[in-house]
Amino acid sequence: MAKISKRQQNIIDFLSDNDTASRSDIEGYIKNLDDNFSKPTLIRDLNYLIQQNLVKKSGSARNTTYSLSNNSDLFRKIDTEKYFLKEVDERKIKYPYFNFEVFKNLKNLFSKDEIAELDLITKSFQDKVKTYSETELKKEYERILIELSWKSSKIEGNTYTLLDTELLIKENIEAKGHKKEEATMILNHKTALEYIFKNREYFENITLRKIEELHRLLVEDLGVGFGLRQKPVGIVGTNYQPLSNQLQIRDAMENLVDCINNSDYTIEKALIAVLMISYIQPFEDGNKRTGRILANAILFANNYCPISYRSVSEIEYKKAVVIFYEMNSLDYFKRLFIEQYKFAVEKYFR
Repeated sequence: MAKISKRQQNIIDFLSDNDTASRSDIEGYIKNLDDNFSKPTLIRDLNYLIQQNLVKKSGSARNTTYSLSNNSDLFRKIDTEKYFLKEVDERKIKYPYFNFEVFKNLKNLFSKDEIAELDLITKSFQDKVKTYSETELKKEYERILIELSWKSSKIEGNTYTLLDTELLIKENIEAKGHKKEEATMILNHKTALEYIFKNREYFENITLRKIEELHRLLVEDLGVGFGLRQKPVGIVGTNYQPLSNQLQIRDAMENLVDCINNSDYTIEKALIAVLMISYIQPFEDGNKRTGRILANAILFANNYCPISYRSVSEIEYKKAVVIFYEMNSLDYFKRLFIEQYKFAVEKYFR
């Protein structure tokens, strides 16, 4: 996927809401957003987007129209509220089955403006960390460990409160009235996070084996099989069907590992990891948990701030994932991911 400017993104947004549009239609829309905009600029932008296979051109002369190509799905903005007004069986989904073509576009996922902002935030985190003593660092990482263990488990339906989780992790005291499995899920998060914190350099390069190691730590004693699954799975709340063949699952995971390792941008690596493991669903259970922990392993290994997801709405998180399943639109999940990264830098290591 090509790097695009804010103005080019506006063109894509407009075409997302209109199946086809003339150049004058697009020009009218962009002029309302940018007073300094000119017709030659629009022509250059459209030609660039066509070159990058994000927009396609049809007809000629006065009958020329523009529309989005399939390649532009990752950029597509979707009105989440409107999308989920329809129940699961009423939604017309574009990708009911796993789309291997998505791997071709998993690069340059952030605009220049987004990268500039994230780099600035990251530098502030790295500067703050340098001023911390070992004791202070340990305390802050413990906060992240507790809050991520709680929130990641809550996204999966765990009913422990944050205070319950803190007591469990610090004192090994289980909350009354909760299933044993809930405590196990949280303690498995603790084990997996301690593992990545103690083995920072190990996750500078990702392999399938390392992903499987994290999955094993997260599902230990939960009745979940280890390794790549051999049977089909269904996902509640969507008609998207993940891969069912183990050879295809392995192929998808090897593609994923290559995408992560070939990316030059740490936050992009983490975003690809967290979302694509959810999309591939390589394991019997624990896929989204594995994605979140793997993303944090990547961030931590490269001296970026880990993400606790503390302030994210579980419902909105799930909606963002479902939109990617069904439409291959990355936009909403990426926005949530950026928000949570900003939140982490602001709330920890202050």
